Amino acid sequence: MSQIPHDKADQLHKVQQLLLPGEQVLAVYDGKGVGTGFIGLTDRRVILQDNSFVGGKSAVTSLPYSRISAVSFVADKSIFGKLAASSTVAIAVGNVGHEVEFRGDEKARHAHDVILHYVLQR
Repeated sequence: MSQIPHDKADQLHKVQQLLLPGEQVLAVYDGKGVGTGFIGLTDRRVILQDNSFVGGKSAVTSLPYSRISAVSFVADKSIFGKLAASSTVAIAVGNVGHEVEFRGDEKARHAHDVILHYVLQR
């Protein structure tokens, strides 16, 4: 069995505890920035942990791939007018947008590509 890409073992364990029967974890990445916990990618959904709630509360949100309408890289333009490498991915579900800043462009690219793959399969 191959290793599941992840940043922190405790976050991987949390996602594994949330799995439905037959669901498989593809990756779990730590988020950067205020309130960000982690993003978990499975073969059925995106799982986001948000730690920004008042009173030290957090929320775990499941975004089924069938409900995701768009996935984007969020990047500033470079001085030459081309998009710079981005470590932030935005996920649109209806009128709600979720942004995750990753610890590295490669992890953001992997998450983007996994999400896009499953969104395009429907």
